[in-house]
Amino acid sequence: MQADLTMGNIASALTLQSDEAALIAELRAGSEEAFAWLIARYHQPIYSLLARTVQDRADAADIAQDVFVKVFRGVGSFHGESSLRTWIYRIALREASNQRRWWARHKQQEVPIEQEMSEGEGSPPLRLKEMLVDPSESPFDMAVHAENRARVEAALAQVPEPFRTTLILRDIEGFVYEEVAEMQGVNLGTVKSRLVRGRACLKALLTSKASGSHALGRTGLEMPLGEEAR
Repeated sequence: MQADLTMGNIASALTLQSDEAALIAELRAGSEEAFAWLIARYHQPIYSLLARTVQDRADAADIAQDVFVKVFRGVGSFHGESSLRTWIYRIALREASNQRRWWARHKQQEVPIEQEMSEGEGSPPLRLKEMLVDPSESPFDMAVHAENRARVEAALAQVPEPFRTTLILRDIEGFVYEEVAEMQGVNLGTVKSRLVRGRACLKALLTSKASGSHALGRTGLEMPLGEEAR
């Protein structure tokens, strides 16, 4: 039984690799159908990532378009060092970082996914997965979850970088630690450190009735990023 499951997993993995290789070949050949499929598959998650990581959410749609332009132009130089999905997300993170730097110059502004976070004794537990799902729910479900989602999104926006992006990639997008490390260009220890601190910050923001600045101070996130393990 176990051997059958193992062989099934291997066969599934080989099929996925084969399908991805075929897709990449089509993209390199300039197939409009392949590129349209790619956009249909990845546009919503990429847009969601960008909307949560850039200062001005109105820019997220424009940046998402730029991401897919770069994917289309750069697919010829993609040699499969990582999965296609990881590569696309890495481009999106780079574009988001560029946008944040532009914003800083010109505007001068500046948890596992199933983990439960309780607001206090007697309060029902909160789950990021349930409150930060993509807007593919029914209208009724969207209405039911809208208030919680807005509150969590607002708290998430207050989590400092790079902790916020690490939270999004691991707890919302579901990437494994190794993929998050590759996307951010850091080691596994740094990813885990950022995740612990990001989750603590988000939990404090969600559970505290004090101001956001007080909540951040209690989590210790005022430590200079240079002191973080690299």
